[in-house]
Amino acid sequence: MSTSAKTIIALCTVAFMAACGGAKQTETVYVEEAVSQEPVYTGKYK
Repeated sequence: MSTSAKTIIALCTVAFMAACGGAKQTETVYVEEAVSQEPVYTGKYK
């Protein structure tokens, strides 16, 4: 294998590792639910 082929393979490997193996940063999302009263049975349609 020639030196230029080894260089190209090395650069491709470094690019792949940079794209896939980068530092993973997770994002935490908090969702505030609206407080609502449940419907109450009034017997209206009886």
